[in-house]
Amino acid sequence: MFDKILIANRGEIALRILRAAKELGIATVAVHSTADADAMHVRLADESVCIGPPAARDSYLNIPALIAACEITGADAIHPGYGFLSENARFAEVLEHHRIAFIGPKAEHIRIMGDKIEAKRTAKRLGIPCVPGSEGGITDEDEAKRVAKEIGYPVIIKAAAGGGGRGMKVARTEEDLVHALQTAKTEAKAAFGDDAVYIEKYLEKPRHIEIQVLGDGKGNAIHLGERDCSLQRRHQKVWEEGPSPALNTEMRERIGGVVAKAMQELQYAGAGTIEFLYEDGEFYFIEMNTRIQVEHPVTEMITGIDLVNEQIRVAAGHPLSVKQEDIKIEGHAIECRVNAEHPSTFRPSPGTISYFHPPGGLGVRVDSAAYQGYRIPPHYDSLVGKLIVHGRTRNECLMRLRRALDEFVVDGIDTTLPLFRTLVRNPEIQNGQYDIHWLENFLKTGGLGETE
Repeated sequence: MFDKILIANRGEIALRILRAAKELGIATVAVHSTADADAMHVRLADESVCIGPPAARDSYLNIPALIAACEITGADAIHPGYGFLSENARFAEVLEHHRIAFIGPKAEHIRIMGDKIEAKRTAKRLGIPCVPGSEGGITDEDEAKRVAKEIGYPVIIKAAAGGGGRGMKVARTEEDLVHALQTAKTEAKAAFGDDAVYIEKYLEKPRHIEIQVLGDGKGNAIHLGERDCSLQRRHQKVWEEGPSPALNTEMRERIGGVVAKAMQELQYAGAGTIEFLYEDGEFYFIEMNTRIQVEHPVTEMITGIDLVNEQIRVAAGHPLSVKQEDIKIEGHAIECRVNAEHPSTFRPSPGTISYFHPPGGLGVRVDSAAYQGYRIPPHYDSLVGKLIVHGRTRNECLMRLRRALDEFVVDGIDTTLPLFRTLVRNPEIQNGQYDIHWLENFLKTGGLGETE
C-alpha cells in the first residue's frame, strides 16, 4: 500500500479522497492555489503545499509544480480526482517516468477514451452497442452529407476531442448540415485546439444512463449498476439517481454484463464510467470517463462499495475487494449538485457563505468542502456541495430528499437549492418521466417560477 498520497485537486472531491486515504491509514498531502489557502482539505491534510496563483493553468494544471510537491513531501502516489488532470494521458506518463503512482487507469486507456472517435471504434470492437454514425472524423461537406443520408436525419455533429456540449450541433435537414458542420468545427477548434468532428444519429428523447465499472488491470472487472443522469442543463448533469426509473433488473444485468466483459478484455484498471443514450429499449455508447465521477456517491449509497478506496487499492497493485456476485443494488439514491449560481438565470454567484447548515438524518449525505465563512472563489467551478439521499424505495428517497432540501441552508450567495425544491415536487419527476431534454424545456417554459 502507498505511504503518502498527494491529492491533485480541490473542493469536495479533494476532501472525499482525503477521507478515503485516512481510512486506509495513508498520509495525505493537499496542494492548493493561493485562492484556496483556507480550504477544508488543506486544513485537514497531514501536509500542504502551495503550487501557484489562482488561475488553474498556473496551479492545479501545473504538472512541474505537482511533481515538485511530491518530491518535497515524499508522496509516492497522486490521486487526480475529477476534472483538471484526471484524464490527461501525458500527466499519467510523466508520473510513471518519475516513479510516482497515478491513481487511475493506464495512460493508453485515457488516451483512447479521450478521443471520441477512437473510443467509439474501441467500444465497437469490445462489443458495446454504439449510436449509428461515421466511422471516423468528417473532413468535408460531401462526406457529411453522405453519412447523414445513410443514417437518416436528424443527426448530431460532435467534437472528437472534447465534450460538455461544446462543438456539438444538431442538423435536421441537409441545409442545416452545412452550417452545423462549419459551426461545430469552429467551436471545437476554439475549445479543444482540434477541429475534428464526427456525425451520429440524433436520438429525439433518450435518457442518459451510465454504468459504473471497476477493474484491477489484470483482466478482472465488474459493474456496479447504473445511474440515470438525464436531468441536464446545457449538457451538464444537475440531478443523478440510481437505479434508473427506466430500467428493470434484466436490462441492468444485460448491459452491465456487456460492459464488464469489455473492461475485462481491455484490462482496465480502477474506476470508470461507460455512458449511454437509452431509447426504446436500446443502449447506445457515447463515451467513457476514465476517472471517478462527480455522481459516484449515488453508486456508493446503493451498493455500499467505497469507490475511491477501490481506486487506491487497485493502483497499489491489490485485487478488487469484491466480486460481481457480491454486488447487490439496495434501495434508491438521488444526488443534487448544489452550485453557487442563481437558480433561474444560472449566473455564477461567488462570494462568502455567511451561514451554512447542511441537512442530516438517516440516509442523508452531504459531500462538501464549504463551511460558514468560506469564500467561494470565482476562479473554478461553482459546486458548493452535493446532497445525496438514500431510501428503501424511490418514493421514500424522494420524500427524504424533499425534507433534506428544506433543511439545507446556504446564505450569503445564490445557490440552485430552490431549483431542486421545485423539481422534487414536480409530478413528472416524481413519476420518473423525463429525458435529457426535459429540464431545459421545463426552464424555457418558466417552470421554475419565482425563486427565493
